[in-house]
Amino acid sequence: MSAPQAPVQRADFDQVMVPNYAPAAFIPVRGAGSRVWDQAGRELIDFAGGIAVNVLGHAHPALVGALTEQANKLWHVSNVFTNEPALRLAHKLVDATFADRAFFCNSGAEANEAAFKLARRVAHDRFGPEKHEIIATVNSFHGRTLFTVSVGGQPKYSDGFGPKITGISHVPYNDLEALKAQISDKTCAVVIEPIQGESGVVPADVAYLQGARELCDKHNALLIFDEVQTGVGRTGSLFAYQHYGVTPDILSSAKSLGGGFPIGAMLTTEDLAKHLAVGTHGTTYGGNPLACAVANAVLDVVNTPEVLAGVKAKHQKFKARLEQIGEKYGLFTQVRGVGLLIGCVLSEAWKGKAKEVFNAAEKEGLMVLQAGPDVVRFAPSLVVEDADIDEGLDRFERAAAKLTQA
Repeated sequence: MSAPQAPVQRADFDQVMVPNYAPAAFIPVRGAGSRVWDQAGRELIDFAGGIAVNVLGHAHPALVGALTEQANKLWHVSNVFTNEPALRLAHKLVDATFADRAFFCNSGAEANEAAFKLARRVAHDRFGPEKHEIIATVNSFHGRTLFTVSVGGQPKYSDGFGPKITGISHVPYNDLEALKAQISDKTCAVVIEPIQGESGVVPADVAYLQGARELCDKHNALLIFDEVQTGVGRTGSLFAYQHYGVTPDILSSAKSLGGGFPIGAMLTTEDLAKHLAVGTHGTTYGGNPLACAVANAVLDVVNTPEVLAGVKAKHQKFKARLEQIGEKYGLFTQVRGVGLLIGCVLSEAWKGKAKEVFNAAEKEGLMVLQAGPDVVRFAPSLVVEDADIDEGLDRFERAAAKLTQA
């Protein structure tokens, strides 16, 4: 028998953790489906989904089964050897997308790091060192490593860490003319989130993505889609590029791919992949059997007509009720997003107060997210039950009522 564990509480965070987070006052300890329980046994409905990660909710039997089975077989062998779950997962991703090749890592930042390094290596090999410039968008988010935070278009995350990686510029999102003015034959890649997640759940216009594709082709630049938040069913298509009908050269995925177990993937074509020859890039844990076994199970459930169609139906259910709540209480002016990545844009009176809405929802037993200070974000499980949607939105309405009456 294992020794009894020492009790811990929220106050311990302030004693032993680096203070770069400000977690909520309660500690979740158990989850089932779209419900979570805290240390005191209080039940909450989860519309946060671990920031668009828990694609099948909590403790989904298919994922628990896959993890348990693999845990009893093989955890880690490194990339000195390959493993069966990684090869099965690569086959599934290649069969379901434009890609011919997959690279596995542990997070979205690492998937983007690999994507940006590949783009620069391709340009270096084919055109020489001058062609290394990367164009990203204002308010984009691509991860927290020095390279990815430099590519991300939010100075609050990249300032104060010494010299930034050079050769990176930022243009306004959804502005094709600005991209046209910035792109040149020195550009090696254009990086776009099909829906900007962290900065407010802002979907791209189809014409914008089509225009970006054409500009990249004209200037021999690669089009990279950061699908860390939009991938693996979130939009009602397996990947958002399929929803838009615009195909990138490189795609990054993470978050939902593991359903809660850390894994990231970079997908690309055979022609580009060959530029990452043996020794050019690597990761110790990337593609480990545990993560890949879980991700295989995630894809088996998510990449089905029933689940993907369900995402679109649930979107309508959320949107209709949220618009009603927004109007009734004057809390927000717009409900935007695709599939089960939804942003409620706060009204003028509530600008900058997304944290207050988050807190009010938590008091009513509901977990939601912010996307910047002006947007309340919902990223629930893709298989959230209709009864949980109704109950969760009832709780959200109670929170809205209390907030606006105060």
